[in-house]
Amino acid sequence: MNIKFQYNKTSLHELRKQLNARLRALPTLKNKESALRMEVKKAKDTAAELEHKVETKTNELSRFMRLWQEFDTSLVSIRNVEIITRNIAGVKIPVLSRIDYEIKAFFMFNAPTWYLDGIDLLKSVSELQIERLFYLRKMHILDTVRKKTTQKVNLYEKVQIPGFEDAILKIKRFLEDEENLSKSSQKILKNRMQSEAAL
Repeated sequence: MNIKFQYNKTSLHELRKQLNARLRALPTLKNKESALRMEVKKAKDTAAELEHKVETKTNELSRFMRLWQEFDTSLVSIRNVEIITRNIAGVKIPVLSRIDYEIKAFFMFNAPTWYLDGIDLLKSVSELQIERLFYLRKMHILDTVRKKTTQKVNLYEKVQIPGFEDAILKIKRFLEDEENLSKSSQKILKNRMQSEAAL
């Protein structure tokens, strides 16, 4: 990384300040990255588990496929999905709070006896699918932020911190050389003045 600097103490002080800020931020960024990585894994595992549950419930439904042809699908609809936000490692994530269903009235004596069980089964399958979608969304958001955090960690560790250290070293060496030259020229001048005074 090309860091622009001048060979003076002000520039040296500014570079040290920026280097120290990055050195202080690096452990926090690493902790955030590992926390996000862990949360992404949890969300992925939970989404896979929910996917398995959805498949199980769907297979359960498919056993009664002939009966489902009689079922009036307009009886059950989702009225509202309540979402809350949760903060995970500084990232706001949507979290499913609850799902409100609207069940239309139907005449129990005309409907098959399994309608109530069918409604419960439909509700449970839809809850699982919606919850799975939320976990997939959570995983996507956290993974995006984790990638950005990893990039920032790599930028600090591999580019900026070594760049600042190199620039500081160059300025220090320049200032030391300048000081040595100044002392040498002062000694030469002093020796010359002493030799002229001796004559």
